[in-house]
Amino acid sequence: MKTVNDVETLESLYGVVGQSSVLKEVDHLHPAYRPFIERSPFMVLATGGPGGLDASPRGDPAGFVVIEDAHTLLLPDRRGNNRIDSLRNILADPRVALLFFVPGVNETLRVNGRASIVIEPSMLERFPFEGKLPRSVLRIAVETVFFQCSRALIRSGLWDPARHVVRAELPSNGAILEALSQGTINGGEYDRELPGRLKTSLY
Repeated sequence: MKTVNDVETLESLYGVVGQSSVLKEVDHLHPAYRPFIERSPFMVLATGGPGGLDASPRGDPAGFVVIEDAHTLLLPDRRGNNRIDSLRNILADPRVALLFFVPGVNETLRVNGRASIVIEPSMLERFPFEGKLPRSVLRIAVETVFFQCSRALIRSGLWDPARHVVRAELPSNGAILEALSQGTINGGEYDRELPGRLKTSLY
């Protein structure tokens, strides 16, 4: 199987980068880019470490990622599964990549930078939700910012209701866990308890 093994071959295959693709990248949170962060209720946080790579979904009401200044973002770390894969990676390698989505908008915003894990009480107290504070806040020193064009979301039809998948057409969480645990976990019981567990453990 023929593969690409050097940059020269890769660049000859794809051609010259367009001027707009170069000009759109900046080293700070330009005013033109801020609305994409302020209106985003969902983003993906990518990290890497000795154990491998991780891409973790993060969501809260729009504006949950705070623009502290032109070079800094603050991301509260809400309750999860306690695997803390992203945080473990950041301790080993602070480089992070963020991808912001805005519902109904086909362009996304990409931010690259370096993160630190802040547990200073005064910082945590800035991010209460339903009376609960995050256990930590990621302080992200921004290095590059640029928008991703709409092609991927147009091709995928992500926001098109006609393409939405009925959840029941996919294996349930309980069914997956029962299969992977070889029956150690009762899938039906897990699924019955999940809605209540999510309701009481969302934050």
